[in-house]
Amino acid sequence: MSTELYDNPLIGRYASREMSRLFSPQVRHETWRRCWIALAEAEQELGLEITDAQIDELRARVSEIDFAAAARYEKELRHDVMAHVHAWGDICPTARPIIHLGATSCFVTDNADLIIYRQGLELVRDRLVAVIDLLARFASEYRALPCLGFTHLQPAQPVTVGKRATLWCYDLVLDLAEVEHRLDTLAARGVKGTTGTQATFLTLFRGDHAKVEELDRLVCQKLGFPNKAAVTGQTYSRKVDTQLLDVLSGIAQSAHKTGSDLRLLQSRKEIEEPFEKHQIGSSAMAYKRNPMRSERMCSLARYVMGMPATAAQTIATQWMERTLDDSAIRRLTIPQSFLATDAILILYRNIVDGLVVYPKVIEKHLMEELPFMATEEILMAGVRAGGDRQDLHELIRVHSQDAAREVKEFGRPNDLLSRLAGVPEFAGIDLGSTLDASRFIGRAPEQVDSFVAEVIEPIRRKYATALGQGAEELRV
Repeated sequence: MSTELYDNPLIGRYASREMSRLFSPQVRHETWRRCWIALAEAEQELGLEITDAQIDELRARVSEIDFAAAARYEKELRHDVMAHVHAWGDICPTARPIIHLGATSCFVTDNADLIIYRQGLELVRDRLVAVIDLLARFASEYRALPCLGFTHLQPAQPVTVGKRATLWCYDLVLDLAEVEHRLDTLAARGVKGTTGTQATFLTLFRGDHAKVEELDRLVCQKLGFPNKAAVTGQTYSRKVDTQLLDVLSGIAQSAHKTGSDLRLLQSRKEIEEPFEKHQIGSSAMAYKRNPMRSERMCSLARYVMGMPATAAQTIATQWMERTLDDSAIRRLTIPQSFLATDAILILYRNIVDGLVVYPKVIEKHLMEELPFMATEEILMAGVRAGGDRQDLHELIRVHSQDAAREVKEFGRPNDLLSRLAGVPEFAGIDLGSTLDASRFIGRAPEQVDSFVAEVIEPIRRKYATALGQGAEELRV
């Protein structure tokens, strides 16, 4: 690695080697060659004069790529696809005449890209499933631990730590459904010709429309796609790119929401992300335990969330059958969105796998607010004891405001219950029993149980193999 050239941190620091390799020149150009082989095989099967020896030669040299030779050809020809046609032809002289027969450049570039994107989505799916599983386990463990709820980032009715985790998890379940949908419906570009009319192939097959249609179907089948694009221009519709980046952006949105929540909870010392024995939180403040992983996850998520706009602009400006201003930007945005999403899910899994919960701090924060939330219970108890509902309501309102003033202006503990204990109208009421937090969490524990049984267990059964894979280690 050169230290004098820019090093993409997605590759050098964040994404897995598996995802990085998927978008490597080696894999990309091997995939081009597999597309060319599929085309040659299908053309031979449908009667064109292509020999077994030619196809065997291509298969034998599929991984042998002379990138230096391809670079020399591209400098001369100013065309990357033809540069690789020539470089491959040099080492496959028998097959040279039939490489790329009847095809346009987008036959190899588009079909290969779609194959790689499909593999990238499969890797993202497996990482997503692993995070969903861990979040669900965390939710089950803390299904009944009451904690302060928040709306508008202001204290609200209590929830449980586990129920809150189901909110994070369900977002990812919705993302998984989108990933599955894209994998199920992703279609190959197929064999469509220079402007999508298949004119060249119609000439090759001497006007036989049925053979051209069969060629299209057969090549897509050989490339592993049950679906093929119904129509194309020179390229598959760049609308597909917007759909793919929207899926990745959705995962990033979910991760950012969880990362933000964890950063807030860590600031309250209620839940902390993993912190290693020798980890340094701050170069100056030695005591610091910063939520570095969650912050990084949010940072990468923000990057991925910004990418769909570029794909939208690209599809919007693909004049007529295509323009080439899609090429450079697609080389940047799509691979890097996959790499960043891969990194996000590696981080997410690492965070959830090592979350530390502090029940005593959670209880302390809850009890600071619970007296206010118990006022409705106290009001009803007073009414059952024979009091006037309106009079009791006014007493609670006045004392609640006085107690709040003690907390806000003087930093003193919430003394609402001791205040009410001195009011004759509440003398016969067991005020202490109203501070049982489990009385205020509704069906939160049962909701966790139902969510895991009805939503998570089917996912676990479906993806049992993926759940058996080990976690990717953080590289930095």
